[in-house]
Amino acid sequence: MSQQELTSYRLSSLQEPTDDMLHAIMEQVAESARRSTAKFQAELHRRFELIRTSNKL
Repeated sequence: MSQQELTSYRLSSLQEPTDDMLHAIMEQVAESARRSTAKFQAELHRRFELIRTSNKL
């Protein structure tokens, strides 16, 4: 499935996704969740470090 097909597809009750489409959509959702979680963890770590360093002053 091409990237253009994937980005132009919209879930609706009129058109069921193929198994390949559904797999590709779920892969993108999983990748997005991994990136979001990594960003959150990095920000959480940054904030805890900021608290630790400000408490040492």
